[in-house]
Amino acid sequence: MITKAKLKKDFIYILASIFIALSISLIYIFAPKLPNSIDNRLKDYMFNIRGEIAPKTNSVVIIDIDEKSLQSLGQWPWSRNTLAKILRNLKDKDIAIIGMDIVFAEEDRTSPHSIFDKLNIKKENIPNYDFEFAQTVATTPTILGYQFEFQRKKHINKEAPSIQTMFIEKNKKLGKNHLIQANGTILNIPIIQDSSYSSGFFNNIPDDSGVIRSVPLIISYDDEIYPSLALETLRIALGIKGININYNENGVKNLQLNEYIIPTDRHGRLLINFRGKEKTFDYISAVDIYNNTFKKEDIENKIALLGTSAAALYDLRATPFESIFPGVEVHANVIDNIIAKDFLYKPSWVDGANIFIIFVLVFFVVYITKKIHLLFIPLLTTSLLFLCSYLIYFILFNYGLVLNIFFPLLTIVLSTIITIMLQYFYEIKKKDEIKNKFASKVSKDVMEQLLKNVNNNQLQAQNKEITVFFSDIRGFTKISEDIKQPDLLVKYINKYMTPMSEIITKNKGTIDKYIGDAIMAYWNAPFDIEDHEDKAVKSALEQLEELENLNITLEKNKQPIIDIGIGITTGIATVGEIGSIGRSDYTLIGDTINIGSRVESLCKFYGVNLIITNFTKNNLKNSYTFRYLDYVKLKGKDEPIELWEVINDNKISSHLNKELEIYNKAISIFTKAQLQESKKLFEELVTLNPCTLYKLYLTRCEEYIYSNSFQEVYKHESK
Repeated sequence: MITKAKLKKDFIYILASIFIALSISLIYIFAPKLPNSIDNRLKDYMFNIRGEIAPKTNSVVIIDIDEKSLQSLGQWPWSRNTLAKILRNLKDKDIAIIGMDIVFAEEDRTSPHSIFDKLNIKKENIPNYDFEFAQTVATTPTILGYQFEFQRKKHINKEAPSIQTMFIEKNKKLGKNHLIQANGTILNIPIIQDSSYSSGFFNNIPDDSGVIRSVPLIISYDDEIYPSLALETLRIALGIKGININYNENGVKNLQLNEYIIPTDRHGRLLINFRGKEKTFDYISAVDIYNNTFKKEDIENKIALLGTSAAALYDLRATPFESIFPGVEVHANVIDNIIAKDFLYKPSWVDGANIFIIFVLVFFVVYITKKIHLLFIPLLTTSLLFLCSYLIYFILFNYGLVLNIFFPLLTIVLSTIITIMLQYFYEIKKKDEIKNKFASKVSKDVMEQLLKNVNNNQLQAQNKEITVFFSDIRGFTKISEDIKQPDLLVKYINKYMTPMSEIITKNKGTIDKYIGDAIMAYWNAPFDIEDHEDKAVKSALEQLEELENLNITLEKNKQPIIDIGIGITTGIATVGEIGSIGRSDYTLIGDTINIGSRVESLCKFYGVNLIITNFTKNNLKNSYTFRYLDYVKLKGKDEPIELWEVINDNKISSHLNKELEIYNKAISIFTKAQLQESKKLFEELVTLNPCTLYKLYLTRCEEYIYSNSFQEVYKHESK
């Protein structure tokens, strides 16, 4: 038989499931930055689990300007005639095409032609290495590289590279605006750039975490579209004239080179299916090409990419496999992915699929978790996390579909936790009712202690060191006169009391009572609280910060703003259940409580919001910024005490630091009865900040100078 209570419980679980799924989905849609960063790292981990795999084709070879080449041929940049010889040697061994992962943005300074020109010497029949290199580029199957600039700079090259690629854009109006936009170029010098059949950009743009996970295949510049070095090299190697760009409403859908359909993201970027760590592809040292000491079969009819793995040349990138990876091998991975049609891709519908997975997982996890025993939940959760991770891993490397990893795992964990919490709340419902009855008579902490200790020995009267806290609203009488309606006044005061009380209880304090607009609280009773002095001071500082936020809201609502004073002291008090036989409360009495109340009342006298006594200050463990206020005898007390203000470190400024420096010096000489000198400093302080405290000490100096007397201890005559 299904009862109403069970139906209500099931309905709450359904509502909770919907809430969890919607919350996680909204984070997925509107706040993806941090989750995406974690998701990318999880995918990197999956790459490392999969391990290195051989390139799917044997089409790419890397001509490496490595350490060996630099030692043999000299430091970079090499003379252009050296590079020309490398290109000729490659052509002579029937290379299919050469992609240059290098830009020659300046003239060759080592060229005799350039040297003679600088010396203003006639240079007839003098070798020009740039011209020689340009001729070699023109007579070899060489595709030049260049870079796009994306930052807006004052001095930036606006010249556009010439392109041979014909782009055919389908549904252009739908998505072209999503293409990456460049602001300038770094091109080869004209004599070289103009000699090449074609060229492509070699920008590798890392994501927010600095890792190369995708590369742009096309970039828009000055309303024209330009291909990457890898894409253009492959296009020419395959003998394809045009590239189709297919758009949809989300941006770029894919690129098409005849039968090669390349899935990209909306910006025209290809997710790289990395084959492995550095040197997964075949490498040949550039010096071996130069010396012609390599085998023809190693390069014959292949695509050669000329770049560097030398650390000194700074063309190293971070990839999912390692943090130091040659940029030229990134292009090799791209070409191999395209030729092998071995892609990783996120179709336009993948966001919908990820959200669908979130909803399915939430309902499944909530249903299963509430059905099984609590002891089996860790095993269930671990199994689900493993199974979900494996399925996403399997789909990623077998079908190339990139699903989100982080959000399904987050969904499993959160759904399990929230379901356990719901079960817990239902199981302790009756216990909560009992607690509520206790709470109507004693404070929350005392109630919890009553439930934990059957014998209640701790609730017997005892002398105990406590830290007591008093706070009071300044000018509340005027506020109550302005807000005449009782219900509005209660709502107004509750706006203040609620966050102030929450801060105290959050810091393990007990609220003893509300005295009109005042709060009395204490720490270290009935049970011990470690560092109770720090927790009391922390509560006070947090309350003052929260009050600033509350006052902003009150001011917007055209309600009176609130100013408070807080007094804190530490000492021995008598604590225990006090009251009548029928109605008692756990509270505290003694001289320490009187001191705390009177210290709070002195906030207005000194013009500050928070005063602690030396009894509290001497026991603080954490670091604070203090301002000495006074050495006083309170009304009705014989023993003098020190009063200190605690200043919130968030409020410390250079101006306040200067004040404190002058003030501390002024107080130091004031206490030594050097009144004329301290008077000058307090006058300076009043000029900087005419606050109550500085004026008070200036007045004292003047009075003591006039009366030719000095009182080390100031006596307060009122409470």
